[in-house]
Amino acid sequence: MYQNSPLLQFAENQLQIIALLFMAVVYALKIRWIFRFPEGKDRQAPGGNGAAGAAKGAKTSLLAIAMPWTMASTRNHGLLYAQFVIFHLGVAASIAMSFLIPYAPELMRGPGAVLGLQALFGLAALVGVVRLVRRLSSPYLRAISSPDDYFSLALLIVWLAFSALAALESQRGEAHEWPLTAYFFLTAFFLIYVPFSKISHYIYYPFARWYLGRTLGHRGSYPLVKGA
Repeated sequence: MYQNSPLLQFAENQLQIIALLFMAVVYALKIRWIFRFPEGKDRQAPGGNGAAGAAKGAKTSLLAIAMPWTMASTRNHGLLYAQFVIFHLGVAASIAMSFLIPYAPELMRGPGAVLGLQALFGLAALVGVVRLVRRLSSPYLRAISSPDDYFSLALLIVWLAFSALAALESQRGEAHEWPLTAYFFLTAFFLIYVPFSKISHYIYYPFARWYLGRTLGHRGSYPLVKGA
């Protein structure tokens, strides 16, 4: 039976643990910083006809990401929302795979498991390319883009491409280590870099959506009620 090299063993075990711990510490500090700000207070009486409310507004706002029909930006741009879903599913699957390969490889040996992962990673990488081209070609997106936007997107595209290679190589049992080694080193770099990049918006997203929905719900304007 083929034995992984010491470099690959380090990359898929100790290196990943170090990177995850580093990311967890940075995010814990960020969340602690967020909670240091005083909570916003509503200065007006509750509005609406009782169909809305602070708690319902906050919950609806937080879950809006999974309900595209509730927002005009996703309701009117279904293709962009589909790209969003595919891209983020690919990222989530690649993160999960970084745990499955070293600790639960048997879960990737089912019929079509590797093929399914490769298809998802390929589609997600393609979406990443489309997003990068769109960001480069649109004068409006260029105006609000920073170097980090381009670097992060390019990094994700390369990482997803190596994820597709790593999914295949993880099942071969041969000395084809370079795709796996590159994948795990890219994953570790990604975990360390993300807390300092704009990709970390997903840490701020729940707080922003919760407080926005709570405020609008308190005013009686969210969620929208038919016939109101």
